[in-house]
Amino acid sequence: MATFIAKPPAFLPQTQPPPPLPPKSAIISIKSHHKPAKANTTGSNGSSSDVIADTTPESTDYIASTLSRRFGLGAGMAWAGFLSVGVIAEQFKTRFEASQELSNARDIENAEEVVLPNGIRYTDMRIGGGASPKAGDLVVIDLIGKVEGSGMVFVDTLDGTRKSLALILGSRPYTKGMCEGIEYVLKTMKAGGRRKITIPSELGFGEKGADLGLGVQIPPGAALNYIVQVDKVSVAPA
Repeated sequence: MATFIAKPPAFLPQTQPPPPLPPKSAIISIKSHHKPAKANTTGSNGSSSDVIADTTPESTDYIASTLSRRFGLGAGMAWAGFLSVGVIAEQFKTRFEASQELSNARDIENAEEVVLPNGIRYTDMRIGGGASPKAGDLVVIDLIGKVEGSGMVFVDTLDGTRKSLALILGSRPYTKGMCEGIEYVLKTMKAGGRRKITIPSELGFGEKGADLGLGVQIPPGAALNYIVQVDKVSVAPA
């Protein structure tokens, strides 16, 4: 009669059941607690320290990163490159225009005085090489203004101690020291140019004169002598 053995003989290999899989919650927990890898670095004093190497990419440009996520890395990099080229081109253009104004400007010796029908008189000291301003343009100027006769200086930015004056041609009110006559003359000047100008009182501060503050008073009916230099002409910001 055959006898059955409960356990397999020792000479037969015994199989072990596979280990149980971890639950899904544990897998999720492991992924959420993933930490960046550590890199060992050696300092200047020979000591070593662990530095966490963060592998998360950071975007330096919001627009480029947005385009990268939507259209791919190529589109984002192309947009970033376009912006960089635009900025460099604008800087180059500004410097080129400035150099052109200087190279095309020329000093005038023994220039004749021009008398306009409205009573303004001017003499060109330097003919500019840049653009002439038109209504709505941003014009940056340096000037010195004196009351004719007394020689009292009421505005001076040519000495370099004060900021240049900026105005939108055709706008009101005028910057202190400016007047209608100066704006009239600016229309026929060019960037880089300089003029000696005499303004009659009716195109200056009129029969009432003006209080420019800080104790500076323009007397009534005073004619004004200016030297005006146009530094820059550009389109006014919107």
